[in-house]
Amino acid sequence: MRTSTFSRIVKAGLRFFGIWPYLPLTWLVRSYWIISLVTVQVFQNIYVVNNEPSSFSEFMDGVGSAVTHSFMMIKLIILWVNQRKFRDILQMMTADWQNHMSKHQPLNIMTKTAFLARRMSRIIVGWNLCNVVMYSLGVIAANVGDPEKWEPYNRELILKMKFPFEISTHTIYVVVTVVQFIHLVFIGFILGILHSLLATLILHIGGQIEILQDWLKSAFSRNKSEQSDEITPQLLITKHQQIIMFSENIENLYTSIAFMVLLSDTMIICCLGFVIVTSLNEPNAAAILVKCIMFYITMNFEVFLYCYAGEYLSAKSKLIGDAAYDSLWYNVAAKNRRIVLFVVLRSQKRLTITCGKIMDLTLERFTSVMKASASYMSVLLAMYSRRLAY
Repeated sequence: MRTSTFSRIVKAGLRFFGIWPYLPLTWLVRSYWIISLVTVQVFQNIYVVNNEPSSFSEFMDGVGSAVTHSFMMIKLIILWVNQRKFRDILQMMTADWQNHMSKHQPLNIMTKTAFLARRMSRIIVGWNLCNVVMYSLGVIAANVGDPEKWEPYNRELILKMKFPFEISTHTIYVVVTVVQFIHLVFIGFILGILHSLLATLILHIGGQIEILQDWLKSAFSRNKSEQSDEITPQLLITKHQQIIMFSENIENLYTSIAFMVLLSDTMIICCLGFVIVTSLNEPNAAAILVKCIMFYITMNFEVFLYCYAGEYLSAKSKLIGDAAYDSLWYNVAAKNRRIVLFVVLRSQKRLTITCGKIMDLTLERFTSVMKASASYMSVLLAMYSRRLAY
C-alpha cells in the first residue's frame, strides 16, 4: 500500500539534485551542479556574444538554448533557498497520510491521487527525455546531411558553445558531443522532475479538497444512517485551514519559479518558432524540424502546466464553498451553522498560484503568453526579411 503521493522517480530526482531535505552532503551535490551549470553557461554566452554563426536561425537556436540553461539554474537556486518551505510541505503531506490511513474513503481518494501523480510523473519525465534524444538526433542528422559539416571543426554541436580549444579531430568532437548529450539528459531529467513536483503537489491538495467535500456531505446528510459523528464542524474548519496553509506553501515555493517560467518560455518559444519558420526553405529543413519541434512543444507544455495548475487549484477551491452550501447545514444547531458559514465565506477567496505575486496563473494567462511569443516572432521575421532584402 502506498503511503506517499510522490513517485519513486520524483523522490530520486529531488535527492539527485539536492532539493530533498534532511540529506547528508547536500552542499556537495549543489556545488557540483552550480559548477557544471555555470561552466556550460559561460561557454554558451561566449558563443552568443562573440561567435558569428553561419545563419541567423542557428544564432537564435543558440540563444534559446542559453536562455533555457540560465533560467533552469535560477529555478534550482530558488528551490534550494526555499528548502525550509519545501520541508514544511513534506511534513504536511506526511501528516495527511498518517491521519487518513485508518479511514476507508479518504484513504481511497489519496491512493487514487498518488496513482495519478505517479503516472503523470512518468509521462512528464519520459517526454522531456524523449525531447533531449530528438533534439540530439536532429543535430546529428543536420551534420550528416550537410557535406560542409563533415569536417570536425565545421560540425554543429548539440549545445551551441565556444570552447577555448579547437575541435580539430573526430575524437575530440565525439568526446565533446557525448559529454554534451549526457549533460543535456540531466537537464531534461531535472526539468521533468520540477514539472512533476508541481503536478504532484497540486494533485495532493486536490485530493485533500475532495476529502473535505466528502466530509461535508457526510456531516450534513439527510439520511441519519449516513451521518458520521466523527466529522464535527470544528474538524471541517481545521481541515479547511490545513488546505489553505498547504496552498500558501505551494504559492510561496513556486511563485518566483512561475515568474521565471513565463518570462523565459516567452523568449524561448519566440526563438524556436523563428528557427522553425525560417528553416522551412533550407535544404536540411527535416533535420531542423526534428530538432526543434519537440523542444517547441515542450516549452509550450511547460507554460500550459503551470497555468493549468493555477486554474485547477482555483476551480477546486471553489468546489469547497459549493459543497458546503449544497449540504444540509440548515438542519443543524445555530452554533454549528455559523461555522459552516465561515467555510462558505472563506472559500469565496479562491486558492491560486501567482506569477511573482503579480498575476494569477490561469488558462487565460497561457493564451497571453502564446500571443506575446507570436508577436515577438513576427517582429523577428520582419527584421530577418529586411536583412535578406539588403
